[in-house]
Amino acid sequence: MDLWSVFQKGGPIMWPLLLTSLISLAVVLERLFFIVREQRSRRPAVIADVLLKVEQEKLPDAIAAGEQSDDFVVRTLVHGLKHRDSGLANALLQSANQELRRFSQGLTVLDTAITLAPLLGLLGTVSGMIRSFGLLGSAELSAPTVITGGIAEALIATAAGLGIAIVALIPFNYLNARLEMARHEIEDASTRLELLLLRQAERKPT
Repeated sequence: MDLWSVFQKGGPIMWPLLLTSLISLAVVLERLFFIVREQRSRRPAVIADVLLKVEQEKLPDAIAAGEQSDDFVVRTLVHGLKHRDSGLANALLQSANQELRRFSQGLTVLDTAITLAPLLGLLGTVSGMIRSFGLLGSAELSAPTVITGGIAEALIATAAGLGIAIVALIPFNYLNARLEMARHEIEDASTRLELLLLRQAERKPT
């Protein structure tokens, strides 16, 4: 049997399953493109340069060194330096949340798809079995293919729902891992920046 025949045998629940799979695929492709783009824009040398200039108490130079960078960690540090007078910790936290929000986009959609797909498959299972049992004792019982058609619908819908959830779970976990990695990198650089500025404040005469 070809794929289209199998799809038709899965019953009407296959259409929302198909929509779920297409949305999941679109989100995964967009997120992978985003991860590749962010990885290419990483500039560890610029982070080190910004922190070095802060250590040398050259804050305007530190801001200028990182202002043109597309590195999300550098952007967080620069935002904190620019708004340090109104509260460095709050400025860093606000910028970090904005950057992490970019990494978490689409994860809710994938999480929903992973939960929804098996439930849709289960719904297809129930509807297929209801159709099969509804034909028991009827005149159509003489045609076994009518009964087995409902069973086939139940099995195909279940398999499709589970398959979508399993396939979507792999990129979902990978994207979550990238989000946590980005969180740790921002926290590490932000902590180093706060310590440097704290030491400078302690050295200044009161």
